[in-house]
Amino acid sequence: MDKTVGVLGGGQLGRMLAEAANLLEIKVIFLESGNLSPAKQVSNQYDHIDGSFKDPEAVKSLAAKSDVVTIEIEHVNTDILEEISKTGTDVQPHWRTIRTIQDKYAQKELLQNHGVATAQSLPLATASVQDLEKASAALGLPLMLKSRKEAYDGRGNFPVKTKDDFKAALDALGSNKEVYAEKWANFRIELAVMVVKTKDQVLSFPTVETIHENSICKLTYTPARGVSKTIDKQAQDLAKKAVACFEGKGVFGVEMFLLEDDTLLINEIAPRPHNSGHYTIEACPVSQYEAHLRAILDLPLLAKDLELREPAIMLNILGGDSEDSHKNFARQALKQRRTKVHLYGKGKARKGRKMGHITVTAPTMSEAEEIIQPMIDYVDKDKPRATNSMASKSQEQPLVAVVMGSDSDLPVMQPGIAILKKFEIPYTVRVTSAHRTPAWMAEYASAAHSNGIKCIIAAAGGAAHLPGMAAAYTHLPVIGVPVKPTIGDGMDSLLSIVNMPKGVPVGAMSVNNSTNAALYAARILGVGDAGIAKRYQQYIQDCREEVREKDRRLAELGADAYAEKYLAKK
Repeated sequence: MDKTVGVLGGGQLGRMLAEAANLLEIKVIFLESGNLSPAKQVSNQYDHIDGSFKDPEAVKSLAAKSDVVTIEIEHVNTDILEEISKTGTDVQPHWRTIRTIQDKYAQKELLQNHGVATAQSLPLATASVQDLEKASAALGLPLMLKSRKEAYDGRGNFPVKTKDDFKAALDALGSNKEVYAEKWANFRIELAVMVVKTKDQVLSFPTVETIHENSICKLTYTPARGVSKTIDKQAQDLAKKAVACFEGKGVFGVEMFLLEDDTLLINEIAPRPHNSGHYTIEACPVSQYEAHLRAILDLPLLAKDLELREPAIMLNILGGDSEDSHKNFARQALKQRRTKVHLYGKGKARKGRKMGHITVTAPTMSEAEEIIQPMIDYVDKDKPRATNSMASKSQEQPLVAVVMGSDSDLPVMQPGIAILKKFEIPYTVRVTSAHRTPAWMAEYASAAHSNGIKCIIAAAGGAAHLPGMAAAYTHLPVIGVPVKPTIGDGMDSLLSIVNMPKGVPVGAMSVNNSTNAALYAARILGVGDAGIAKRYQQYIQDCREEVREKDRRLAELGADAYAEKYLAKK
């Protein structure tokens, strides 16, 4: 720990790196413009360097004072990193790795050459409509047009949905920039894994669910909600496989997509600590920042050091309309229990700028969600309500899981799904059979609570074992919907659900009555959600008024005329 670490960049990532270094008495010096950058504020070293991390002479000065040079941001001058490396400076991660990752297409190409799953991509020879037309013919529409370099937080990306978007996309990214087209990924969840590459091993932190708003990370949930233990492991294995393709040591942030069919694709890799890993400061024995220092300095690091102590949620503090908006947010956050506030020392806030973050840890994800919800509400109070678009759907945490033994049960469940939509209750619909996929069914039901699910509606026909088996693997309320089979009246399905043994209760609805199942779920959720309770009360009032209106019409028209006018069509 007697080595000096030089860092290109001195923003918030450098600040948190310095805080970790201070605990171990590791000397860190920063190359950054100004003497009051976020990192320099918490590291009172006399030999910090004032200058640009792209300036060759400034980088050489940093190298002369450092045993190891690392980066806080990948948009650096790799030519000078190559030069100082050849003259004896230890650069971590390797300058070739940084250079490759700087070019997002080259990054994808390297991963694909090593058999790592990524979205199919094609480089454009020129940033022209003609070359974009060729790419769309090969990849199909929609697609994403992306800048190969200098892209960050959504900047440098443009969704191309139709040919009408070609010119707008090219104008937005700039005709002089190198661009590439990427096949559209229909993902259901965005995930991230922080990977640590040491001199002799590749380790990973837990899989994180990331929620983006306006292409900027807003929230992270660890462990990732809505994914099974199997997918969690697959995500970590894929991330480690991807990072193993690159030279050098340190922490890498690996972003990926979980597609609708539960396959995983790497989206992007950052060769440094990452926004999605902030939670590790409070939630893990060793944070991503300490892990980075241990990796590049060859200090001991064990897989157990990266395990999750308890569930964690991180919420970014973005600049608002006023210059002290982040401080107002922090004052509100300090009122919440189990909430750790991090401000980055950036001075006056600017709209959308990352000014800090908060982290909540709790024994269960449900408790963590309850604690952080007032702060999410505070952030969203002046924002328009999300529309029912694909983007907003992907950002909603399902509260109800609608599971079926077969996709043939879906028509029966659609009236109930319509009720969930009416009550604005986020839901997910899955197929899992108690007989054909028993292991997957057990895994899904077991993980439902930790994935944020509050209630399960399970539909099955015939022997109808699914509701009871789901209830055996979870303590969540399970509502069974017996489905009428092609042979028989559904009574056997009903009895299979009703006749559960003592100790494993299942709520049972009448045959094919998914409407009541959804209403019952709304009642359960309404106990702890005033909004759902209010919508349920309005539903009851609407039903009451509908009956009164029918009575008024019947009294006014008489039975025969009423039947002819209103019932003949049924």
